[in-house]
Amino acid sequence: MKQKKRRIGKILMVLSVIFFYLPILYMIIFSFNDGKSLTSFTGFSLRWYRHMLDSSDMMEALSTTFSVAVLATIISTIVGTISAIGISKSKKVVRDLMDQVNNLPLMNPEIVTAIGFMLLFITFRVEKGYVTMLLAHIAFCIPYVMLSVMPKIRSLDPNLADAAMDLGATPWQALTKVIVPQITPGIVSGALIAFTMSVDDFIISYFVTGRGVKNLSIMVYTMSKRVNPSINAISTLVVVIITIVLLVINIMPMLASKRKKTDVVRRRRMWIPVTAVCAALVAVICVAQFGGAQNKRPFEGQTLRIYNWGEYVGEHIIQDFEKETGAKVMLENFDSNEQMYIKVANKEAYDILVPSDYMIERLISEGYLQKLDKSKLTCMDKLNKAVKGLPYDPKNEYSVPYFWGTVGILYNKTMVDDPVDSWGILWNEKYKDSILMQDSVRDAFGITLKYLGYSLNSTDLDELTEAKNKLIEQKPLVQAYVVDQARDKMIGNEAALAVIYSGEAITCQLENPDLEYVIPKEGSNMWIDSWVIPKNAKNKENAEAFINFMCRPDIAKMNFDYITYSIPNEEGRKLLAPEYRNNPIVFPDDKALENCETFKFLGDENDAIYNELWRQVKSK
Repeated sequence: MKQKKRRIGKILMVLSVIFFYLPILYMIIFSFNDGKSLTSFTGFSLRWYRHMLDSSDMMEALSTTFSVAVLATIISTIVGTISAIGISKSKKVVRDLMDQVNNLPLMNPEIVTAIGFMLLFITFRVEKGYVTMLLAHIAFCIPYVMLSVMPKIRSLDPNLADAAMDLGATPWQALTKVIVPQITPGIVSGALIAFTMSVDDFIISYFVTGRGVKNLSIMVYTMSKRVNPSINAISTLVVVIITIVLLVINIMPMLASKRKKTDVVRRRRMWIPVTAVCAALVAVICVAQFGGAQNKRPFEGQTLRIYNWGEYVGEHIIQDFEKETGAKVMLENFDSNEQMYIKVANKEAYDILVPSDYMIERLISEGYLQKLDKSKLTCMDKLNKAVKGLPYDPKNEYSVPYFWGTVGILYNKTMVDDPVDSWGILWNEKYKDSILMQDSVRDAFGITLKYLGYSLNSTDLDELTEAKNKLIEQKPLVQAYVVDQARDKMIGNEAALAVIYSGEAITCQLENPDLEYVIPKEGSNMWIDSWVIPKNAKNKENAEAFINFMCRPDIAKMNFDYITYSIPNEEGRKLLAPEYRNNPIVFPDDKALENCETFKFLGDENDAIYNELWRQVKSK
């Protein structure tokens, strides 16, 4: 019976190891993938490691992650250890009270702690950035250190320090020579937990940072427009660094103990690998932080704050602008228009924003944007006519189009044998469990409303209810409601049909030539993301220079090569390769766009109705 239980225990342990470590192994393997797919391995390559090293954004995020982790670990370990020792010498009532207080942050949901820190910094008018992130990390790491150290202190003889002082030791000597050596295992455990928690943290960091400062967790989260495979590479690097730290800390003391040195020597040497690892991390941080020198330029010393979607600027473009102008670009990323709006409404000062059409309309109506000085902009006459004079900004007084595209159906020609020219195919039972829908209320309702013959900006409750019922009818046929996953599923032949953005369709076709994209005859959404300048921008001239720079034909081409979304710049279009320049997916003609609409801002009341109806769809 005992052998049977042991066998079951071993099997469960093996399964647990597989469950926890197989995803990490999967990530490591795909970090060497030659293609852009996150699911289909097309060959061995180091291209994503090269991309990682070339990306200043990733290197800065890596630097921030480990510099904050190292500093927070050191400070929280020192403060937590001293606090634990001090509490142990207090009265029982105080000890019990402090134990409960220390447990509160551990039991609190992270979102509550994050909001608390954010409100604290706002109340005291502390500008959010690197320092606020570091302070927050120190604060939430201290309880974990104390939790690790306290049991070791309780196991000590309470008279140990007194005995040492009776023998002539000073209080400091009693602390450093007697108490600390006895509780070193607890201190090391607390430091490792603090380091891991800091590297891993997202929620608290997300709420307390600003001014373009972000760690790896924030960077990955905000890459909603395009998840870059180099994330696998940088994640693998993080895993390797943490693994080395753990191995060195655990193995070196064991090797030292075999040399039969004195206890004091062993304890001292125990910290050598830790110091070495910290020094290595500092070296990595320094290499990542310090680039080349900048020459004197027109905007030397100025900082340009840009709030943009994640992975929405081509490689080296920001660095090229900094080299040409001398300005320091501080790029922050958001993952939704609504998230961006919250910051703008809370008077966060940015010089440039990149909202979508309907959000531009809202920002204009609420007075958050300033009119553009077209005499300072050299790009307005180079715009594609399809993106000019649209309802959200009829005279292009507030916005300069950046990227645009359509929403359509991406289908696999080997899996679909029916004509794909209507949204109706997404309700064909023949393709049950092979249909991917966008996990987005406006996109899902938009295509359904167009299929039913209505405007995708409808606010008529009867029309919206009809669309809701149609989506509920479709739901048993849907394999999944996805965002970025649609790309990889279609590349990997895991689905036959997907609602997808045109730019993503181009990327998919490069990986899988069996895929085709179409704008249904009922019409669709034509979306546009544009450059705008907020009223509280501090560097308007610098912002105008940046917009002109991004609208330069050569820069527009570089952007397209990286993002593969349609560019509005006609001169830039001429520089594209022929297979893209004349591609109807990238640049649809007037006939394809005649039934297309841009999203409008419908007001908070109508947004609430859409969200409630979408909730009903998802809950069925």
